[in-house]
Amino acid sequence: MPSVNFTVKWPNGEQTQYYSPSTVIYEYLSIGQCYPSTQFLHQVEDGLYAASERVRACYGFGCSSAMDNLAMIQHQAKLFELSPEDQITVIEMTHK
Repeated sequence: MPSVNFTVKWPNGEQTQYYSPSTVIYEYLSIGQCYPSTQFLHQVEDGLYAASERVRACYGFGCSSAMDNLAMIQHQAKLFELSPEDQITVIEMTHK
């Protein structure tokens, strides 16, 4: 199953790379797209859950790495104390 590494730019300029175990994340996030923080968090949650379910369909269990990455994103969002108008940009997505 091809995986995707995606890099986001947080409102403070920090860039962080995350992992999706499936290319289904492309249905939820787009390269170069700026998202209001609440939309980004919703999209990435839906995308990583969908990716984990793709793993479940193939192997019989969900992907803990997808859920770990979602937890890291949610933790980072709390640390930044994001407001709804803050923008998060997807700057890169590469699949293997």
